[in-house]
Amino acid sequence: MKVNVEWKGNMAFEGKGDSGHSVLLDAAPQVGGQNQGPRPMETLLFALGGCTGMDVVSILKKMRQEIETFHMEITGDRASEHPKRYTKINVHYDLTGPNLNEEKVRKAIKLTQETYCSVSKSLNAEVTYSFSINGKKFEPTI
Repeated sequence: MKVNVEWKGNMAFEGKGDSGHSVLLDAAPQVGGQNQGPRPMETLLFALGGCTGMDVVSILKKMRQEIETFHMEITGDRASEHPKRYTKINVHYDLTGPNLNEEKVRKAIKLTQETYCSVSKSLNAEVTYSFSINGKKFEPTI
Protein backbone atom coordinates (compact mmCIF):
# COMPACT_ATOMS: atom_id res chain seq x y z
CA MET A 1 0.00 0.00 0.00
CA LYS A 2 1.19 3.48 -0.79
CA VAL A 3 -0.18 6.98 -0.29
CA ASN A 4 1.06 10.31 -1.56
CA VAL A 5 0.92 13.40 0.64
CA GLU A 6 1.25 16.84 -0.90
CA TRP A 7 1.70 20.16 0.86
CA LYS A 8 -1.11 22.60 -0.01
CA GLY A 9 0.28 25.69 1.73
CA ASN A 10 0.43 26.86 5.32
CA MET A 11 -0.18 23.70 7.41
CA ALA A 12 -2.50 21.91 4.96
CA PHE A 13 -1.61 18.58 3.35
CA GLU A 14 -3.64 16.44 0.96
CA GLY A 15 -3.18 12.70 1.14
CA LYS A 16 -4.23 10.52 -1.78
CA GLY A 17 -4.26 6.74 -1.67
CA ASP A 18 -4.08 3.96 -4.21
CA SER A 19 -7.90 3.87 -4.04
CA GLY A 20 -8.00 7.29 -5.68
CA HIS A 21 -9.64 8.91 -2.67
CA SER A 22 -8.10 11.85 -0.91
CA VAL A 23 -8.29 13.62 2.43
CA LEU A 24 -7.25 17.14 3.33
CA LEU A 25 -5.50 17.52 6.68
CA ASP A 26 -4.96 20.87 8.36
CA ALA A 27 -4.10 22.47 11.66
CA ALA A 28 -5.84 24.99 13.89
CA PRO A 29 -5.32 28.71 13.12
CA GLN A 30 -3.38 29.24 16.36
CA VAL A 31 -0.62 26.97 15.01
CA GLY A 32 -0.61 28.28 11.44
CA GLY A 33 -3.41 26.30 9.86
CA GLN A 34 -6.68 27.39 8.33
CA ASN A 35 -8.90 24.67 9.83
CA GLN A 36 -9.70 23.22 6.37
CA GLY A 37 -9.70 19.59 7.47
CA PRO A 38 -9.26 17.20 10.35
CA ARG A 39 -6.05 16.99 12.33
CA PRO A 40 -3.74 14.01 11.71
CA MET A 41 -4.41 12.59 15.18
CA GLU A 42 -8.17 12.78 14.56
CA THR A 43 -7.76 10.82 11.35
CA LEU A 44 -5.98 8.11 13.29
CA LEU A 45 -9.10 7.66 15.42
CA PHE A 46 -11.28 7.80 12.27
CA ALA A 47 -9.17 5.00 10.77
CA LEU A 48 -9.53 2.91 13.90
CA GLY A 49 -13.30 3.37 13.88
CA GLY A 50 -13.59 2.49 10.21
CA CYS A 51 -11.43 -0.60 10.56
CA THR A 52 -13.05 -2.06 13.65
CA GLY A 53 -16.53 -1.01 12.53
CA MET A 54 -16.19 -2.79 9.19
CA ASP A 55 -15.05 -5.91 11.04
CA VAL A 56 -18.00 -5.83 13.45
CA VAL A 57 -20.55 -5.33 10.65
CA SER A 58 -19.04 -8.15 8.59
CA ILE A 59 -18.88 -10.56 11.53
CA LEU A 60 -22.41 -9.80 12.73
CA LYS A 61 -23.80 -10.24 9.21
CA LYS A 62 -22.18 -13.68 9.06
CA MET A 63 -23.84 -14.42 12.43
CA ARG A 64 -27.19 -13.36 10.91
CA GLN A 65 -27.54 -10.44 13.31
CA GLU A 66 -29.63 -7.54 11.97
CA ILE A 67 -28.16 -4.10 12.67
CA GLU A 68 -30.44 -1.08 12.37
CA THR A 69 -28.03 1.59 13.60
CA PHE A 70 -24.37 1.49 14.54
CA HIS A 71 -22.41 4.35 16.08
CA MET A 72 -19.00 4.43 17.72
CA GLU A 73 -17.63 7.00 20.11
CA ILE A 74 -13.85 6.83 20.20
CA THR A 75 -11.88 8.74 22.81
CA GLY A 76 -8.13 9.01 23.07
CA ASP A 77 -5.84 10.07 25.90
CA ARG A 78 -2.56 11.58 24.77
CA ALA A 79 0.80 11.87 26.48
CA SER A 80 1.56 15.35 27.81
CA GLU A 81 5.10 15.35 26.41
CA HIS A 82 6.20 15.15 22.78
CA PRO A 83 5.54 13.17 20.66
CA LYS A 84 2.14 13.34 22.46
CA ARG A 85 1.11 9.92 21.20
CA TYR A 86 -2.10 8.23 22.20
CA THR A 87 -1.53 6.26 25.38
CA LYS A 88 -5.07 4.95 25.81
CA ILE A 89 -7.99 4.74 23.39
CA ASN A 90 -11.53 3.58 24.14
CA VAL A 91 -13.97 2.47 21.47
CA HIS A 92 -17.60 2.42 22.56
CA TYR A 93 -19.83 0.54 20.14
CA ASP A 94 -23.51 1.53 20.21
CA LEU A 95 -25.73 -0.79 18.18
CA THR A 96 -29.45 -1.15 17.74
CA GLY A 97 -31.33 -3.98 16.14
CA PRO A 98 -34.45 -6.02 16.79
CA ASN A 99 -32.77 -9.23 17.94
CA LEU A 100 -29.12 -8.41 18.58
CA ASN A 101 -27.62 -11.07 20.82
CA GLU A 102 -25.26 -9.83 23.53
CA GLU A 103 -22.89 -12.77 23.25
CA LYS A 104 -22.66 -12.50 19.47
CA VAL A 105 -21.93 -8.78 19.67
CA ARG A 106 -19.34 -9.45 22.37
CA LYS A 107 -17.74 -12.13 20.17
CA ALA A 108 -17.63 -9.79 17.14
CA ILE A 109 -15.91 -7.11 19.23
CA LYS A 110 -13.45 -9.64 20.63
CA LEU A 111 -12.60 -10.88 17.14
CA THR A 112 -11.95 -7.38 15.81
CA GLN A 113 -9.89 -6.51 18.88
CA GLU A 114 -7.80 -9.65 19.02
CA THR A 115 -7.59 -10.80 15.39
CA TYR A 116 -8.85 -8.62 12.57
CA CYS A 117 -8.41 -4.87 13.08
CA SER A 118 -5.03 -4.06 11.57
CA VAL A 119 -5.28 -0.40 12.60
CA SER A 120 -5.73 -1.34 16.25
CA LYS A 121 -2.81 -3.75 16.08
CA SER A 122 -0.64 -1.00 14.53
CA LEU A 123 -1.10 1.37 17.46
CA ASN A 124 1.23 1.83 20.41
CA ALA A 125 -1.63 2.53 22.79
CA GLU A 126 -3.83 0.55 25.13
CA VAL A 127 -7.12 0.05 23.28
CA THR A 128 -10.19 -0.75 25.37
CA TYR A 129 -13.75 -1.44 24.31
CA SER A 130 -17.26 -1.11 25.67
CA PHE A 131 -20.64 -1.53 24.00
CA SER A 132 -24.35 -0.85 24.17
CA ILE A 133 -27.20 -2.76 22.57
CA ASN A 134 -30.55 -1.03 22.20
CA GLY A 135 -29.56 1.50 24.86
CA LYS A 136 -28.36 -1.03 27.45
CA LYS A 137 -24.66 -0.69 28.28
CA PHE A 138 -22.50 -3.78 28.72
CA GLU A 139 -19.02 -3.91 30.18
CA PRO A 140 -16.57 -5.92 28.16
CA THR A 141 -15.21 -9.17 29.53
CA ILE A 142 -12.63 -9.32 26.78
